[in-house]
Order: sequence, then structure tokens, then C-alpha cells
Amino acid sequence: MIQRFKGKVAVVTGGATGIGLAAAKALVQEGAYVFITGRRQEVLDQAVNEIQTNITAVKADSGKKEDIEKLFNIVKQDKGCIDILLCNAGTGGFGYPIGDITEQHYNTVFDTNIKGSILTVQGALPLMNEGSSIVLTGSISSVKTYETMSVYCASKAALSTLARTWALELKTRKIRVNVVSPGPTETAMLTDLSHDLQASIVNSIPLGRAGNTEDITSAILFMCSAEASFITGTELFVDGGAVLV
Repeated sequence: MIQRFKGKVAVVTGGATGIGLAAAKALVQEGAYVFITGRRQEVLDQAVNEIQTNITAVKADSGKKEDIEKLFNIVKQDKGCIDILLCNAGTGGFGYPIGDITEQHYNTVFDTNIKGSILTVQGALPLMNEGSSIVLTGSISSVKTYETMSVYCASKAALSTLARTWALELKTRKIRVNVVSPGPTETAMLTDLSHDLQASIVNSIPLGRAGNTEDITSAILFMCSAEASFITGTELFVDGGAVLV
């Protein structure tokens, strides 16, 4: 296997399940040392057992500043620098029409998807090497609207705007900032839906299937690699064409 990330240090928030776990595994397989975060210790422990080598798990909520400070203190003590940051921690929000949106729902979505990303990037920056890469896990919901998901869609649109702005702000350090935005993907966010709703979503995708974690991970690793060294401020849709319909 090609070792594109040999000797590199990566941090993956929300790295214990789904896309984050798949990305962490792939980064380790290609030579990186990876720190993952999550909110459930037992799930983190399971992820470490799966990956086995070159992995450290830190229990942390991305929306809490004290947890993020703890994370990067550990990274600093253990490795001293960061080459790759994947802000993957996020939450969904299906089933909230305008009349049912609560302050709690808004806070939950924006604390994780936006505040969490801001705190994570802020915490990582002092440790990030020149020419390093930041990838934010977005969603086609940044440009494609879904009924009863307005707060979630707004949070993903905001995330894309943050990425474009940060790409300009960090240009002098040659830190690239990009978004990888999945469409419907075979993770809990899709599989927890009713069978009929899942089928309706999948049937609407031009390429005729939902994505899998490997589809998304391939795009993430490309954006982290030297192959994408001239790409910054970009949102890459990995969606089988779903954003087109």
C-alpha cells in the first residue's frame, strides 16, 4: 500500500464511528499517527481495538472548549505538531419543521457543527505545520434543501462559508482548508430512517445507490494528500450526483 502519510500526525474528531472511523483507519494504513475523539469511552475503546496501532483516543465533546483544550494538550505532549485535521464531529436534525424548531434543537446542531468546528480549528492552529491540511466534513445539505431540516442545512452552509474564509486567512501559512460533502451515505444517519424513506432517498440518486464510508474516505484522504496541494477553499461533493436533482 502507498504510504502517502508516512510520519504525519492527524487528528480526527468524531473518529470512533462511521466516516470518521473509516478515515482514521485509512490514515493509519497509509502511515499516519492518528488521534481520534468521541463522546463515548466504550465506543472509543472499540475503535482503538479495531485499529490497534498508531492510534490514541481522547474522550472529548467538540462543542466544549475545555475538552478541546485537553485534546490538543495531549497531542502537543505526545507528538508536538499536526499535519492533518479532519473536523468530522457532527450531528443531524431531521424532523423539525419551522413551527417545531426549539432553542435546544438549534443549540445542539450549531454547538456541534459550527461551534465545535471553530473551537477545533482554533485549538489545532498553534500545532499545525506549514502546508498542512484541514478538511471539514460537510453535507450536500449546504446547497440542497430538505424539508424539516432547515437548522441542519443552515449549519452545513455556514460550515462551507467558514472553510472558504479560513482558506484565505491561512494562506500565508500554506494551510489548505477544504470541505468534503457527502450525499446519502450508509451510516446511522441514513440507516436509522424507515425502510421506505431510505428507499425513496436512494432511488433519487442519479448513480443509483447510497455512498459508503470508503467512497467518502477516498475523497477525504485525497484532500489531505500532496495530490491536492493546489486545492483550497473548495467543497467537494461525494454524492453520486444527488446534489443535481
